Amino acid sequence: MNKLTILLLFLGLSACKQNPKTNKIEAPAQQQVSEPEAKYPNALAKVFDAHGGLKQWKAQRTLSFVLPKPELPETHTVDLWTRMDRIDTDSFAMGFDGKQAWLLDIDENYKGDVGFYHNLMFYFYAMPFVLADDGIMYSETEDLKYEGKSYPGIKIAYRSGVGASSKDEYFIHFDADTHKMAWLGYTVTYRSGESSDNVRWINYKDWQSVNGLQLPKAITWHKIEGKNILEPVSTVSFEEVGLSENSKPAIFYSKPKAGQYVDIKMN
Repeated sequence: MNKLTILLLFLGLSACKQNPKTNKIEAPAQQQVSEPEAKYPNALAKVFDAHGGLKQWKAQRTLSFVLPKPELPETHTVDLWTRMDRIDTDSFAMGFDGKQAWLLDIDENYKGDVGFYHNLMFYFYAMPFVLADDGIMYSETEDLKYEGKSYPGIKIAYRSGVGASSKDEYFIHFDADTHKMAWLGYTVTYRSGESSDNVRWINYKDWQSVNGLQLPKAITWHKIEGKNILEPVSTVSFEEVGLSENSKPAIFYSKPKAGQYVDIKMN
């Protein structure tokens, strides 16, 4: 599985034209979807159910959405079974072909970290279902309190060697009455190799129904002071969301002829 990796700042992007020509690669064979094993905490299983259920999520194959950035909208596409992905804009393209990340930036003006960003917003968007991925360890955590309301939660950690930064920690908190996800807390250790106790918080309260699943319509980062969650500071919206049980051919996620492969550092 690909590990959740988190970055609060969006990357600066500059113009170039993409050339997606490449040799044909056969599409991966369709896989049989089976019932997930009962390996999750009971509270988390209720959260999955409140959002449409793991069975419905695992039946989907291709997810896409648009980040409507005024300066440069991004179209994100992900194969939910293989976790191949691709981001397209009018100025650049990047992706992950299942083995390597790549970047198409002919003018070499892109200064961001492709290995960090190519699947970043997918993991934010696919909450809470990505918390059913392999390699996750679940444990108890204290309730989160915000504006006088208490939100039960579950701590998420990863087995050593899982993903790009297995020392990251996550905290999912949910509404005690509806079991819908309400907050995501996370630490960031990517490329540092060191654990962190600096937890950042995202509020999940705006949802939209897509193919029977409740997925985010917008998520909001909040200012923090010590362990206190303060006012909202930044909101990201997700538009033109699509879910399909059909896969795209592997060539769609492959490096364009004019692109370059990018190393992904693993902690």
